[in-house]
Amino acid sequence: MYLYSQIQFLRMVRQRNQLGLGEVKEMSKYFKYLKYVIRHKWFVMIECFKIGLYWRGIVHDLSKLLPDEFIPYARYFYGGYKLVWINDAFDKAWLLHIHRNPHHWQYWLLQTDDGPLKIIQMPTKYLKEMLCDWHGAGMAIIGKNNTIVWYLKNKDKIKLKHADHKWIEFRLGVLNNG
Repeated sequence: MYLYSQIQFLRMVRQRNQLGLGEVKEMSKYFKYLKYVIRHKWFVMIECFKIGLYWRGIVHDLSKLLPDEFIPYARYFYGGYKLVWINDAFDKAWLLHIHRNPHHWQYWLLQTDDGPLKIIQMPTKYLKEMLCDWHGAGMAIIGKNNTIVWYLKNKDKIKLKHADHKWIEFRLGVLNNG
């Protein structure tokens, strides 16, 4: 049995070495995205552990590893092409992601049948994880925690209950008492 598995392994290595440049380029976007996801999860986990959110730190963004999120994300961010079907697939993957992960503020928006958008209060543990997510994203993408700058630039687009915005701003040290 051991010899058989070694033979299978050697065949796989030989086949891998026969990949053409196109196949290697095609696979590289998936490895690049996997590297980013692992790096992001690592930084978020560190931030979550600092504040006692151990389980949230472990399970954070696991859905990004599911094929219906992973493949469209990799193609969108690392594929090197912007085609309509790539953008549509990414939009669907993003929608799946935010509805699977309650640390996203978009998870707490309810589009009612009669028109208005309702903003639901976020539980504190998800507010904390969201803040850890923002810290981790900065570290994974640009190598530093730029959460305050990012938040101040984007806060008007982020739909949260007033109290949730104040909670975030207090934690970031940018609370405006006005």
